Amino acid sequence: MYRESRFVFDRLPLTSMSASDFHQEDEFPTPLDVPESPAWKPERLAPRCEEARLWEIVRELDLEPYRRLANASGRESGFQVACVSTGRAQASESLARATPDAHVTVWYLDQFQSYRAIEHIGMVENTNPNATPVPPNLRVVCTADLPQERYQLALLPLISSGEVELARDSLQQMFHRLDIGGRLVVSVDNPEDKWLHDQLKNFEKSVKVRKFDDAMVYMIDKLSPLKKLKDFSCELAFRDCEELIRFITRPGVFSHRQLDNGARQLLDAVDVYPQARILEIGCGSGSVSLGIAKRDPSASVHAVDSNARSLDCLARGMELNGLSNITMELNHSGVYGEPGQFDMALANPPYFGDFRIAEKFLAAAHRSLRQGGRLVLVSKQPKWYQENLERWFIECEVFPSRRYHIASGVKP
Repeated sequence: MYRESRFVFDRLPLTSMSASDFHQEDEFPTPLDVPESPAWKPERLAPRCEEARLWEIVRELDLEPYRRLANASGRESGFQVACVSTGRAQASESLARATPDAHVTVWYLDQFQSYRAIEHIGMVENTNPNATPVPPNLRVVCTADLPQERYQLALLPLISSGEVELARDSLQQMFHRLDIGGRLVVSVDNPEDKWLHDQLKNFEKSVKVRKFDDAMVYMIDKLSPLKKLKDFSCELAFRDCEELIRFITRPGVFSHRQLDNGARQLLDAVDVYPQARILEIGCGSGSVSLGIAKRDPSASVHAVDSNARSLDCLARGMELNGLSNITMELNHSGVYGEPGQFDMALANPPYFGDFRIAEKFLAAAHRSLRQGGRLVLVSKQPKWYQENLERWFIECEVFPSRRYHIASGVKP
């Protein structure tokens, strides 16, 4: 049965839109009405222990075998290194500065983290005023997967409290992309680790180990290709307005392997008029955008996230459901296209960050909505929204929805 929603959105006349109307900002603008902390200023940061220990091992390596391996693979100069960072790409930067013929690729899933790394790399240290701000042999990428190139060396620091499936996915991707004879160096911030060691033995039986007081570092050499690649993605389905919605989740994307209950409550809170223009801020795997777009093909949905893998999940979901009325944007800035073009903004803000991220979500919604457009968001922490929503919106209300709360306001 078609359920009754609390919020139904009328709209202004629709102008034609396409993916080209939306753009990714090169800068990191301050979102509307969210002052930056005067105490914060960029500064060089020391790497976390697992990345520092990894670099200690890498700088001792004899790199000649990887140069020869690259030459044998057809590279005329230098060798390729794939890296992940748990911080600001400190180990990758150190390697690139110390080894000019190492072509270093630092892979991030999240655009905000990649921009912070680029900013950090560009800072010239006071102790080395002649340092190149950004080494020409270092690139930082934000993509759903490790770029499909051949590497001779791969560096992967991990956090013991991190997502297990994401760690396994990253291990597999880096090992798979290595040339035969290449080396994978992995570290973890747990000096008593056993789990990571066991995972590496699934790739090669011989695992070199270096133990530190605060971390473990492992090395394996690729002797043969993987016999089979594991697919860590998951296809799920749910019903919305009597329609079956199929969607994809992947490690590193919020609510992997399940439909987030907050997303369900957000979908139940809204209806959409024909030709409505809807913005979802922080789309995750895309379940909300897919559900809204499926309800009315004349409505247009613009889904934004700072996680490149989130948009990959949504793109797959669009194909599974045969949808063409969703556009996507990789963006961490809160500035989406032209201001004032959307009738409705939907969001499920994360709970971490002392509501700084929630502030940015609200400011982005205010900037993006037309006059009279409405924001609807879901949260388990209603008190902050009760106290702060009126900074941006009028006709504000916060009400319970099962184990969550729905907060809403209209742009004046």
